Amino acid sequence: MAPQTASIHVFPSHRLNPINRAIYSGFTEHMGRCIYGGIYDPNKSLLTPDSLRKDIISTLEPLDIPIFRYPGGNFTATYHWQDGIGPVEHRPKRLNLAWGGQIETNEFGTNEFIVWCRDHMHAEPYLCLNMGTGTLVDALAWIEYCNATGDSYYAKLRREHTGHDRPHSVKYWGLGNEVWGPWQIAQTSDPKIYAETAMQWAKAIKLLDPEIKLVLCGSDGMQQWDWEVIRQYIQPATMSDLGVNQPPLVDYVSIHMYTASEDHYENVFAPLAAERAIETTSCLIDLACVENKVPMAQLRPTICFDEWNVWDPKRAVGSTGAEERYTLSDALAVGVWLNVFVRQSERVSMACIAQSVNVISPLMTTRDGIVKQTSWWVYGLFCRFVKGHRVNFVVDCGTYRGSTKPDWLRDARGTIMRWLDVSACTTDDGYCVVCVVNIHKEQDIQADFGGVPSATEVAVYTVTGENIDVNNMDGEEKVQDKLVVIM
Repeated sequence: MAPQTASIHVFPSHRLNPINRAIYSGFTEHMGRCIYGGIYDPNKSLLTPDSLRKDIISTLEPLDIPIFRYPGGNFTATYHWQDGIGPVEHRPKRLNLAWGGQIETNEFGTNEFIVWCRDHMHAEPYLCLNMGTGTLVDALAWIEYCNATGDSYYAKLRREHTGHDRPHSVKYWGLGNEVWGPWQIAQTSDPKIYAETAMQWAKAIKLLDPEIKLVLCGSDGMQQWDWEVIRQYIQPATMSDLGVNQPPLVDYVSIHMYTASEDHYENVFAPLAAERAIETTSCLIDLACVENKVPMAQLRPTICFDEWNVWDPKRAVGSTGAEERYTLSDALAVGVWLNVFVRQSERVSMACIAQSVNVISPLMTTRDGIVKQTSWWVYGLFCRFVKGHRVNFVVDCGTYRGSTKPDWLRDARGTIMRWLDVSACTTDDGYCVVCVVNIHKEQDIQADFGGVPSATEVAVYTVTGENIDVNNMDGEEKVQDKLVVIM
């Protein structure tokens, strides 16, 4: 079959907005082998003195992942943080009701996560508060334990446990996780009730620590829940009413979405639904600001897409560990996901791939080492090279007109499903980076590039394989990035 032709014209001097590196953030949850057997493994070799896997640290560290979310996820709704502090031998064992009822030993808790995150990953922690079975008193105590510097009870307890005076200074906190979902323990199905509760929690939290950044719990960005929570929450009242000059109460609205299909084209085009969700949520935020006469420049929250990935829950069941075997098709879908975040980086300030190790993850551990799945190579390239400022571009190529998942995507006004999915940026050190995903499973597409200034050499990284179904899980990395330098 003859290759198609296309043109991509990039405008490197037309900078649109900075790309916040937090769009490459991670997520760790007490689910399957993410924590135990993943980043923490007290019964195996390859460990640091803190029982953290050295190979995971050495593999993730070069990606400079800026933020890790913890401890969930669905696990959050029954997690009581005080179970995971103090001497390990005294920590209670609990049932993990979120993921199949396995025993949670609590060997890994707040301080262990902070050590892994800060000392080894050089990243910021993002902790999710229990708004299921937890209380505001619990939440304030956890924040005090992590951040207080005075002579209060929980600040003193933290010093006793860590052996030093330095606070954890956790900046990012989530106001619950998917509290709207019927799979959640202690679900809050009424968005008005959640919004009112979140408002009260946020007021108290900001009084305790005005520097904290709070994440409001949204759905997939396109539900009535999202609109009701956003418009109830975005109100003219600010913290100045409480004598604290620290607007706004909430800094982010969250979105969660996973995509997957056995059909290649449905699979790879599906992340474009996330792009529509981001645009829709952003419009809902604007509408709420206008309706409630709230100044956007002062109080407008941005979007935190704090769970995303390719995941088929029937193929990789959550209660049995959700260990996906990612194909080349899935890697291409991850490429489209990341292109979406770059294109929408004016609206999205943080995004967390779910999850960072073993559970629906690009990175898998074995008894003796690690396996880099097909999606790892795409995620790694974006983390390493796609930064600086988003720039404008124009793509001219053929389009796809077949079935989509979700089915509304094909008919959504403004959604053009081109065979080439593209994002572009210029880095602070003067490089122009163009990311191109060829979605066509049968044809090479030859692209002519315009607008890119002449250079002495061009580095081309390619991620491909012998077919779209190939994976890396059988002992051979059949898919990885390959570098060609064109002089």
